[in-house]
Amino acid sequence: MTKESCVLVNGGHLAGARGYQGFRARGSVWGGCPASHEAGDGVRVGVTVALTWAWGSGDVRAMNDDAVATEFSRLVTAVLQRFFVQNGRAELAVAEAEAVSGRLWALVRERGLPRALREGECGLSGGMSEEVCTPLVARVLAGANDDLLAKTVTQLVKTCFYPEFTVCRDSFREAAKDGSCKRQELARVRQRVSGTHCVDCPHWVALTPAGHSELLKRDWRGGVGILEENCGVFLPEDFRALRGWLHARARA
Repeated sequence: MTKESCVLVNGGHLAGARGYQGFRARGSVWGGCPASHEAGDGVRVGVTVALTWAWGSGDVRAMNDDAVATEFSRLVTAVLQRFFVQNGRAELAVAEAEAVSGRLWALVRERGLPRALREGECGLSGGMSEEVCTPLVARVLAGANDDLLAKTVTQLVKTCFYPEFTVCRDSFREAAKDGSCKRQELARVRQRVSGTHCVDCPHWVALTPAGHSELLKRDWRGGVGILEENCGVFLPEDFRALRGWLHARARA
């Protein structure tokens, strides 16, 4: 696989630089990712977007800072609260959300983030076995008996520890024989903290918000108007902020 194919991440020609500029102007984590810049087609270039599976390879010393922990908590809490609301639940109490994010942060400090790939590395999509994932989720839940919280935490653990890679699996537009796409069905997507895309999809860090939206619109197979009416469910920007922050921390 060539370096060029890694950078393009199957993005194509996407419009939307202004959307990114607006996102960054609101204090987005992208301002803290100096290795990246943006092409006019909405694709971030100059960024090797992949990480490899290597426990303890993140720079834990750089993460032992109260301000960093506070920012991680803010980002995780935003995802938690939005996910609960989109599933018809009240937001978590502030103390509970902070406790959950704090325990997840403790895991990140303990295990480290997967190391950042060297320039030109494409990486491989990966996963996490149940034997590894289940006890990590249990530690973050700390005995909480809430199915929706467990579902949320499971996905957040995977968000933090799955390796990054640069070529999308294309699950977000994979069509069944009848032409439908499961990842574009609102009821299914409500159950996913990352919306239509995988938690480790390279598009979260390779595309601008506007460019990402154009990509999904181009391959949309769902009902007319559903994407526009539920854009915060299909493409949650709070999740993009978390993924971008993790991507930047792996390179700190």
